[in-house]
Amino acid sequence: MYENSNLLAIGHPFIELGSVDSTNNYAMAQATAGKASHGTLFFAHEQWAGKGQRGRIWSSTPGENIVLSAVIEPLAFQPTQAFALSVCVALACHDLFSRYAGPEATSIKWPNDLYWNDRKAGGILIENHFQGDRWPLAIAGIGININQVDFPATARNPVSLRQITGRRFHAVDLARELGSCLEQRYSGLVAGAAPDQLSQYNARLYRRDQTVRLKKDSAVFTTTILGVDARGSLLTRDTLSREFSFGEVEWVL
Repeated sequence: MYENSNLLAIGHPFIELGSVDSTNNYAMAQATAGKASHGTLFFAHEQWAGKGQRGRIWSSTPGENIVLSAVIEPLAFQPTQAFALSVCVALACHDLFSRYAGPEATSIKWPNDLYWNDRKAGGILIENHFQGDRWPLAIAGIGININQVDFPATARNPVSLRQITGRRFHAVDLARELGSCLEQRYSGLVAGAAPDQLSQYNARLYRRDQTVRLKKDSAVFTTTILGVDARGSLLTRDTLSREFSFGEVEWVL
């Protein structure tokens, strides 16, 4: 199924779903059944069991936000390059959001959240399907707060584009625009731009060169964010130079 796929531009086709448990679940099922190939983008008007990182739930008011998943076939890459795709997707989200919210306040919080100042505007969940040293399929799930103004009490410092700008947006139109951003960034990745994209990711990194509090196990400590390496490890410095893999530490904000 994967080798013979016609690599269409990401966002073509663009499929709107009325209601679904999770766009990632739906996209993965369609792709593994051979019913969706590279470039297919699934947008949900309502998602009632959205998935976030580390088993968390992604909550979104129906019809108000970008909730989508892109089918990507990264056959040109090795599984060891998985973080490069995460960087690529994060930059695409930043490209879109900063276009309307402003680049100065928009950042990427390691490893894959979209932030505006100190508030969360979106999140990314990439689910990969590996076959040995082959990487035939990735599903890039993206949620970005667009028009929502009321959030559940459990949400961590949320913000939407409407709250920032005072404007209402058409979520479907912005989702299509995001598809174009994803295509541009992914085309660059295929062309060998991974090192440059990592540099851009670090230039947009939340709290870079600032002192922050992180939590590892039950211990909270203070350290300075230096950047992120090509493997996706967070690099920091205090009395020691440190590096942390995804899931090893939590932010204390």
